[in-house]
Amino acid sequence: MSSSNKHDPIQGEIVHEYDGILEADNQLPGWWLTSFFVAMFFSVGYWFYYQEFKVGPGLTQAYYAEQAIKAEKAGVDPSDGELMAALEGPGLALGAQTFTATCVPCHEAQGQGKIGPNLTDSAWLHGGSPLAIFKTIRDGVPAKGMPSWGPSLGRAGITQVTAFVLSLRDKNVPGKAAEGEPYNPTASAPTADAPTPGEPSKGAPGAHELTMKGEPVSPPTQ
Repeated sequence: MSSSNKHDPIQGEIVHEYDGILEADNQLPGWWLTSFFVAMFFSVGYWFYYQEFKVGPGLTQAYYAEQAIKAEKAGVDPSDGELMAALEGPGLALGAQTFTATCVPCHEAQGQGKIGPNLTDSAWLHGGSPLAIFKTIRDGVPAKGMPSWGPSLGRAGITQVTAFVLSLRDKNVPGKAAEGEPYNPTASAPTADAPTPGEPSKGAPGAHELTMKGEPVSPPTQ
């Protein structure tokens, strides 16, 4: 590269020349500079809105939200990945609001358990996988006084509450003693006809006591 004081009638003063390529040093157009700085400020705002403060759904949450709409139309249960993705973004806060409105009477404000079990330990009566918790909330446990919340909350609402319940796990808030079996996320995934680890067969006594607002039914004496 060599310095040059050549002047090009179109480009103006040439400041560098290399292998026949001429490089000028002209002022950038105002529209280009404006768009550049606007893009910079937008990227900073975008980062804080979606990534730092999670006000809006990120790419992962947007993907699963789109898949959830398709799956709901097809009557397909959500995947564990979709439910775990709901832990990020505004869905978690909405789940907390729903939990406060419907679940506190039986599980207390921090999930430490009252009529229903303690949701902050690692033990689960119906299995602790995201899908098992989703099904428990959606289908309810009528034998234990927990109504089915699927019709009133819908798939999106159940997903949000599931995410909030997952966020309580292993916080170990002092309260009701642990019930059920510890959830082992590394255990092999069950087959379609097999119950989730720690989950009794459908209709079996001792069904998960995850309950929400409703008339509680006393558990059978043992």
